[in-house]
Amino acid sequence: MIALDDTDRKLLRALARDAGQSAGALGRRLGLSQPATWRRIRRLEEAGVLKGRRLRLDAEKLGFGVTVFLGVKLAAKGRASLEDFERAVSAIPEVQTVEHVLGLYDYRLRVVARDIPDFERILRRRIMTLPGAGQVEANVLLSEERRPGPL
Repeated sequence: MIALDDTDRKLLRALARDAGQSAGALGRRLGLSQPATWRRIRRLEEAGVLKGRRLRLDAEKLGFGVTVFLGVKLAAKGRASLEDFERAVSAIPEVQTVEHVLGLYDYRLRVVARDIPDFERILRRRIMTLPGAGQVEANVLLSEERRPGPL
């Protein structure tokens, strides 16, 4: 675990709001020089605190109007079953996240689709045919509140 000071925390908050900012712009906001800001960013990356930078795409504007969370319970459990399922489900482009969870289901998937008929096609032809797929529960996303910021 890395020790973070107040400046590190401010830097993380600023990057969480907009990861595309230059080191110079971040430094001006934090009262640091560009090289000092860059050194802090590199230190946080090397320590594994920063794990890359991402763009957030608007799924709806890209034609994906439906997001569904699926709870998937595997029919058979075992190390091979888990690995086969994870490998196969990760190859489906509409599956945005795959989370191995503890509880009623073994996996929680975030799936995007153009509309409900498109989701039904994805469910029937891709997800239900996965190795080990058993019981599935779907929850359609109605709205989402973003809470940007660091942990």
